[in-house]
Amino acid sequence: MNPQIIIHVRFAPNGRVIQISERPARLTPDQWFDVLKARAGSAYRPLSRGRGVFRLTRAAVDTFKQETVTPA
Repeated sequence: MNPQIIIHVRFAPNGRVIQISERPARLTPDQWFDVLKARAGSAYRPLSRGRGVFRLTRAAVDTFKQETVTPA
């Protein structure tokens, strides 16, 4: 079984990402959000007060992290 995890996102009033969970150390919060939005945009749900969540499997998140470490 591959458990689902929730990645929480917090935005500044200007739209920049100020906090996002599961972020690889080498990426900024905005870069990690862009990776997730490009690869799993349908899993994103906006919330009120400048927040949002991605609901993804652990395997998917680990794959996205690995792809950001591996040079293209």
